[in-house]
Amino acid sequence: MMIWKSVDIADHERALLFRRNRFVGVLEPGRHRLLHLAGRATVEIHDISGVLFERPNAKFFLSTHAEKLAPYTETYELGDKQVGLLYRDGHLVDVLSPGTFLAVWKGVEKVRVDIIDISEEYTVDERLVSLLGRGSAAVPKASVESALLYVEVPNEHVGLLTVNGTLVRKLEPGSYGFWKYNRTIVVPLVDLRLQTVEVSGQEILTRDRVSLRINLSANYRVLDAERAALKLGNYAEYIYRELQLRLREAVGGNTLDALLEDKNSLNQGIATAAREKLAQYGIELATVGVKDIILPGDMKQILNQVVEAQKESEANLIKRREETQAMRSLHNTAKMMDNNPVLMRLKELEALERVTARIDKISVYGGLEGVLNNLVNLKPREASC
Repeated sequence: MMIWKSVDIADHERALLFRRNRFVGVLEPGRHRLLHLAGRATVEIHDISGVLFERPNAKFFLSTHAEKLAPYTETYELGDKQVGLLYRDGHLVDVLSPGTFLAVWKGVEKVRVDIIDISEEYTVDERLVSLLGRGSAAVPKASVESALLYVEVPNEHVGLLTVNGTLVRKLEPGSYGFWKYNRTIVVPLVDLRLQTVEVSGQEILTRDRVSLRINLSANYRVLDAERAALKLGNYAEYIYRELQLRLREAVGGNTLDALLEDKNSLNQGIATAAREKLAQYGIELATVGVKDIILPGDMKQILNQVVEAQKESEANLIKRREETQAMRSLHNTAKMMDNNPVLMRLKELEALERVTARIDKISVYGGLEGVLNNLVNLKPREASC
């Protein structure tokens, strides 16, 4: 029994016609009457507005029926050392990885695939770096991250481009992109600015077995990024350990009194020893300084008592010197007055002025002569015979 079947294909659709599971051809938009015998004619409708031709085993299907499908589809296949840039109507929409097979419907949009050979060159074009590196709304983020290593080298930094474990070149400040496929690419950044390292809370015994807690601060700058980054696994950690060891050597070789008396000498000793070591790896040690020397509680109390006794002794010495100086001055004044009657008399009048200034009422007998001669007399009178 013969049965006719009608199929409507929309403008944005194409249909693949099969009879007894064998491909017959492509049905274009419109109404089609198919002879359907015992249900053996089937139609597979595809929405071509998405551009991509997608079905199971698409590559085999397209290659097997290439002649029938050529007017409707176009295929692209990338080699193992090729990357593809997929454009739709002139806009970049995806990055295709090596070995990708892609089939698209013709006539919907203008599709273009630019193929890039990465067998030797892995640096991404500057135009693509600015487009893909900072993010493009049309290109899936996952595609960009899997395909591209994007690196921004800030000012006062340098990047070390390492490919498969080998240093290739230094990267100056700027933006760079590299294809990840078929290679292991790493770009560590090295900061060339002056940096600070803190060595804090170090418990150290002095030569006279006093336990101290010491905090150290240092400033350093990387001069040779290649040596610092490649010869040292972690140059910042190496600097910390080196300063820590030099601090312990310097403190352990001195007594407490020597450390407290001359902290600058301690700083210079640490700087000299560490600077030579760091210079071998292209690192400049700019400054080193011990910030804090913290004593144990009992030792702090003893030291305070010693300082207090020293200050008290110094104060007593100064006081005795001043008393001696005052006595010497009085002695010289007395000698001058003994040899000079006029000076003696002036001193008497000065004393009289100070005395009368403190008294509200004075009764004087003997007139002015009595006031001048009898009220104040610094020099004893000679007894009359």
